[in-house]
Amino acid sequence: MLSIKVPPLGESIVEATVSRWLKKEGDVVAAGDTLVDLETDKITVEVPALKPGVLTKRAKAEGEVVHVDDVLGELDETAVPATVGASAATASTPASAPASPPPATTQPPTSRASSPPPSAPPSETTKSSPAARRIAEERGIDIAAVAGTGRGGVVSKPDVLAASTQRPSGTQQPRGNGVTPGERETREKMTTRRKRIAENLLQSQHQTAHLTTFNEVDMSAINALREKYKEKVEKEHGVKLTFMPFFVRATVAALKQFPMVNAQTDGDSIIYKHYVNMGIAVASDQGLVVPNIKDADRKGTIDLSREIAEIAKRARDGKLTMDDLTGGTFTITNGGVFGSLVSTPIINYPQVGILGLHKTQDRPVAVNGEVKIRPMMYIALSYDHRIVDGQQAVLFLVRVKELIEDPASMLIE
Repeated sequence: MLSIKVPPLGESIVEATVSRWLKKEGDVVAAGDTLVDLETDKITVEVPALKPGVLTKRAKAEGEVVHVDDVLGELDETAVPATVGASAATASTPASAPASPPPATTQPPTSRASSPPPSAPPSETTKSSPAARRIAEERGIDIAAVAGTGRGGVVSKPDVLAASTQRPSGTQQPRGNGVTPGERETREKMTTRRKRIAENLLQSQHQTAHLTTFNEVDMSAINALREKYKEKVEKEHGVKLTFMPFFVRATVAALKQFPMVNAQTDGDSIIYKHYVNMGIAVASDQGLVVPNIKDADRKGTIDLSREIAEIAKRARDGKLTMDDLTGGTFTITNGGVFGSLVSTPIINYPQVGILGLHKTQDRPVAVNGEVKIRPMMYIALSYDHRIVDGQQAVLFLVRVKELIEDPASMLIE
């Protein structure tokens, strides 16, 4: 009997939550088949079968917290003949089904024996991502009826969301988290990721001298630049030209001028980072995650656009790796996509600074003694006042403002 154990989860991660079992007890599995999804505070980990066999026991239930090397279940590797290939194993044939045709001397099969074996549910035979299956289950969508647009026809989360919006208006959808009409209160246990997010935010507030400074940016020049080049960039490079890569480049330039904002503390020492791994906060169904663009200071606007789009998609699809989520030196968060006009972002500890972007809104401003209507955005820098002085923080934010309002100047940075 082969024990299925919780694998190493990554740097500083010691526990996870059993998110979803993909195989039932008695299912035949092939080597490499995913048995169960584990949700950590950072990523979703798929636990595969190391050898072909029959899943005989699920030792941990969905929702249970597990630690590295805990036994998740047992796999009987002797229950499947060596001649059973991966294609047969992935069909999830019940363990009680005969592995080969009965001998000719056996009694004629009864009507029950001649009936076909029960097939696996569509959700198990359809190629789909864990996030897609979870959303489909929550919204009562038959995932087998959803057309997959991923590689090899895999159904992804965007496919399920698109199918959800196309449902007839009269179709009743279950309310979130199984809430029934008329229910006054519900109780839901925090996921491992949600608990860790809460712990990180409290740690940031308790262990830093947290302060925020604000400024506002005239977005006219960036708007004009995007309008001029966005179609050309999308046609020639296949990426959409958003505001974010411009803010990344402006932030990188400001960090070079004020390196203490790109540092971090270690006891009574200050570690200065001579590179920029730019964290981009992304909202996902599992909570806020902050993947980072490695060596953002060495990349141009097009490369940044491509990497930001790719990493945001992986975040929403639950496909981030530990490398995506570690090593960040500074973070940008954009609450403006949800309509936020102004906020005070919390530092992504142990970093010492985070830039908050907000909604662009037309406002009257004074320009050369005249009142003009301009697209304005409030920007905020939260910083650790232990190593970043107020003057440095203000000048850093002013530098970001200057570069965004005169994007051509970034060409000489």
